[in-house]
Amino acid sequence: MARYYDVHPRNPQPRSIRQVVDVLRSGGLIAYPTDSGFALGCTLGNKRGMERIRALRDLDSRHHFTLVCRDFAQLGQFVHLSNTVFRAVRASVPGPYTFILPATREVPRQLAHPKKRTVGARIPDHVTARALVTELGEPLVSSTLLLPGDEEPMTDGWEIRERLGHLVDVVLDSGDCGTEPTTVVDFSDDEPEVVRVGAGDPARFT
Repeated sequence: MARYYDVHPRNPQPRSIRQVVDVLRSGGLIAYPTDSGFALGCTLGNKRGMERIRALRDLDSRHHFTLVCRDFAQLGQFVHLSNTVFRAVRASVPGPYTFILPATREVPRQLAHPKKRTVGARIPDHVTARALVTELGEPLVSSTLLLPGDEEPMTDGWEIRERLGHLVDVVLDSGDCGTEPTTVVDFSDDEPEVVRVGAGDPARFT
């Protein structure tokens, strides 16, 4: 059964965050809160963790994983940003947006899109998620916790533990989190394309 950590929504306990990060560094898979519902997360080099996410969500090889980053500086290590894209993304983070961008060599091959060599990236506006990636020191490889057959991402930590306690290693909970998915903007071509409208205002990219 997954370990369950319930942390303060505004000041998550550092000891609990460190313990969750220890699980991640040991190859674990976690469920954690963001500003757009819960997500599944593992470390960059955890190929088995990515396979577990694909199996849980019934995803194919074309699915974009998302790099959840601490801040804009960290994001810039893993994706290429032209001047125009830099300004557009910088003005929109932290917040409920996922950006599809060309990946740098820092991104493992199995994480990037097999043909386009792109990756999703975001900086959530959520204290616990940011505390987690800050302690980890690198982005989390993530995917929204939206199970096959469900219409919305999962938002309740206890429910996640009941349903997925045997499939993930940790459930990190901090109370209320967002219920609407991120707005996804594809910057892999010259012009931005809004491929999913979610919590973030898409008007600035259209």
